Amino acid sequence: MVNLTVITKKDIKKYLVRLVIICVLLLIITKYFFSSKKENVQIEGFNLNLSNYLGNINLKECLEGTIPGIKEYKKLANDEEDIYESDIKSIEPLKVAMDMQTKMFTSLALKNSEDNTANLEGETLAQENNQQGNETSESAEKVEQAQVGLSTEVVPNNVPDKYTNQYHGVQIKNSTEYNLTEEMLTPDVTVNNSNVIIFHTHTCESYTSSPGFEYTPTGNYRTTDLNFNVVRVGTELEKQLKSYNYNVIHDVTYHDYPAYNGSYDRSLTTVSNLLAQNPNTDVVFDIHRDAIGDYSYAPKVKIGDEYAAQLMFVIGTDGGGLEHPNWLQNLKFAVKIQEKANELYPGLFKSIVLRNTRYNQHLAKGASIIEVGSTGNTMDECLNSMKYLAKVLSEVLN
Repeated sequence: MVNLTVITKKDIKKYLVRLVIICVLLLIITKYFFSSKKENVQIEGFNLNLSNYLGNINLKECLEGTIPGIKEYKKLANDEEDIYESDIKSIEPLKVAMDMQTKMFTSLALKNSEDNTANLEGETLAQENNQQGNETSESAEKVEQAQVGLSTEVVPNNVPDKYTNQYHGVQIKNSTEYNLTEEMLTPDVTVNNSNVIIFHTHTCESYTSSPGFEYTPTGNYRTTDLNFNVVRVGTELEKQLKSYNYNVIHDVTYHDYPAYNGSYDRSLTTVSNLLAQNPNTDVVFDIHRDAIGDYSYAPKVKIGDEYAAQLMFVIGTDGGGLEHPNWLQNLKFAVKIQEKANELYPGLFKSIVLRNTRYNQHLAKGASIIEVGSTGNTMDECLNSMKYLAKVLSEVLN
């Protein structure tokens, strides 16, 4: 059995009153004691004048340093009679003690409030400084932009790139019932380049681990770690485009986690909100990774001395029955980008895939899916691709 003693607020108040009364009495006694004439004390042959030493001790400073709140109480009582300088004979100990106690608690409360406010302001300032520091660090980070005039070679792989139509070297694999004409493929489209939106319907899609990008995949090369999935690829494209002075909005919302089904419904909400917040935005990229079942499939191109994952546009239509007034504009924009890519880095893009599904691309006239590599590619290869894609986009959007 354990005995517990309950101390109430009333008890604490009583003890504090007693403490203050004792201090006041000590003050009175001390004043009386040292008001007498000098008293000498003989200690082992030394003649000490106690009044010269003890008389110089300021009891109120001792009290201020010992009992929290007394000093603060004095500051609050500047326009009142100073308790330490008043006539000691006129003091009513109980009244003084109660008055001191009340004001002391008030001053302590005010001081704590001020301290908390100061701490909060300090933390806020520190956060702002950190944020500014991060922004400065990011802005100061040197971005290596892609060079042009480099030799380019497509690396052979085990999945052939098939197509049904071609426009000036741009290949299209048409999976719809539409009969594509040259007029439909002519890239006579202009877009507002004030903003570029990047998002990810299948946020968790990832790649084969490589040195510096090791992670533990789940399922079909997937992870929720944004440092190792397609969000990291989107971040690289964002950084590259910003180096060309484009305003980029990169949304990193999970749309396929914890549930994969319904991903496009969720990303529809995200993109609709982004467009509402950034009106007159035409360029919208949904960055994916090719989910082909062959895990050894790693489409890549060698540009100069480095390897880059191949890219692929997926353009939706209204062939599935959903309203999609922008699909032809989307197709023309993809053709325009790929035509420039074939000029600068032949083989960077595979054939454009045209499908019946809408893929939320009805929201903008420059919307598309860009599939970056496949399961067999590494993150390094995909990041390299974004460098070259950004260069191509900078030529097209100007």
